[in-house]
Amino acid sequence: MNENNNAASVVSKIWSFCNTLRDDGVGYGDYLEQLTYLLFLKMADEYSKPPYNRHLSIPAEYNWESLTAKRGAELEAQYSLTLRELGKLPGLLGQIFTKSQNKIQDPAKLFRLIDMIDKEQWSVMGADIKGKIYEGLLEKNAEDVKSGAGQYFTPRELIRGIVECVRPEPLKTVADPACGTGGFLLAAYDYILANHSLDKEQKRFLKFHTFFGNEIVANTRRLALMNMFLHNIADIEGENFISPTDSLVADTGLRVDYVLTNPPFGKKSSMTCTNEEGEQETDDLTYNRQDFWATTSNKQLNFVQHIRTMLKSDGKAAVVVPDNVLFEGGAGETVRKRLLETTDLHTILRLPTGIFYKQGVKANVIFFDNKPANKDPWTKEVWIYDFRTNIHFTLKKNPLSYNDLKDFIRCYQPENRHARQETWQAETNPEGRWRKFTYAEIMNRDKTSLDITWIKDKSLADLDNLPDPDVLAGDIVENIEAALESFREIMNRIK
Repeated sequence: MNENNNAASVVSKIWSFCNTLRDDGVGYGDYLEQLTYLLFLKMADEYSKPPYNRHLSIPAEYNWESLTAKRGAELEAQYSLTLRELGKLPGLLGQIFTKSQNKIQDPAKLFRLIDMIDKEQWSVMGADIKGKIYEGLLEKNAEDVKSGAGQYFTPRELIRGIVECVRPEPLKTVADPACGTGGFLLAAYDYILANHSLDKEQKRFLKFHTFFGNEIVANTRRLALMNMFLHNIADIEGENFISPTDSLVADTGLRVDYVLTNPPFGKKSSMTCTNEEGEQETDDLTYNRQDFWATTSNKQLNFVQHIRTMLKSDGKAAVVVPDNVLFEGGAGETVRKRLLETTDLHTILRLPTGIFYKQGVKANVIFFDNKPANKDPWTKEVWIYDFRTNIHFTLKKNPLSYNDLKDFIRCYQPENRHARQETWQAETNPEGRWRKFTYAEIMNRDKTSLDITWIKDKSLADLDNLPDPDVLAGDIVENIEAALESFREIMNRIK
């Protein structure tokens, strides 16, 4: 059995048990969380034995064997105590178990899950197969609409395509200020390993000093830490490199070579608090930072500004942003103008609909290189690839694949983007998807809008050539979802 089949087999086995637990009210996210705790303990147990013989700071009374030796109510009590006590320990270990709770109330089912994990030897698996297993579980979790986990999971095919364009190098730093379950960081890790023959120092730097992230949702951050650990990044007792703090609050002084990220969708930055009557209130957050060009509660624009601050003077960024970042006036126009002036905003990929787990999302990837201070604007021309018009994907029937992105990657010219050639020609190829616009052309557009289309939408032009009914239905659902999101924002503002 090859590694892919083996990984798929383990994913299937572990995931099938979730259906049993759902009858007891244990949701996908809770199940994945419990798996994380147990997998971590089992691997720590394996590393403490031959041939590794590593001394780990897990007290004997809370180790893996303390669970496998018990049954019934005694097991349930031991598991709850273990979670609570391990959360007090320092390093990655304590971070994984911070505020952990037992969500499996049936001791017999808890025993079955422990037994299933106990039968696998995780430490002998390669980091790639362990990673594939966990990534497979994360993707299954993201597919569950009710869990809402999809908002923390960027399609891995899209991430891979973005990383292929940016081409991160060894001994350089990579950050994601809204890292979700760690997809961008892991793709950068995989790319560096696959494309470079690393010496000892480069391997050590890659494992311990390359990656930085922020994730404010505790459970999602836990999954990210475990995901990185299973991919052989960091160490059980190593320092935590994914911060729980809101990355937008302040400039920490961190400067990195690459920022790869898909910040959370939705326009407003907000925090939820409880008023005197015990009711939940949502307050819009406006970050007053001197390094920002514009003060706004639009968190997407704040992330763009923050990312520019995070970059070294020659750093590179690829950021997934919703359409409003490209056309919104006011602060949006200010941010776009300053971005065009102070960085080389050289590429925009207009993404198709139907690729994200959150419905109603119309998004783009902006690629820009930071530059030192200069009196003249750094952006000379912006290249746009329209991967949206007349292109339809669905998560089930027609999902996005890496092959779908190959034409964009070829047009992008990662080896030498100064050798680019337009595929659009006004007379000979008006349907060409790859076109450039000069700095002057963009500055002359209303509100310096970067939301640019030129290909004729066939569904509007030809009623006899309508997309398939399921595609049309999907578009309608997405538009309704987007409208509902806007109404929710208005309602929250009124409240």
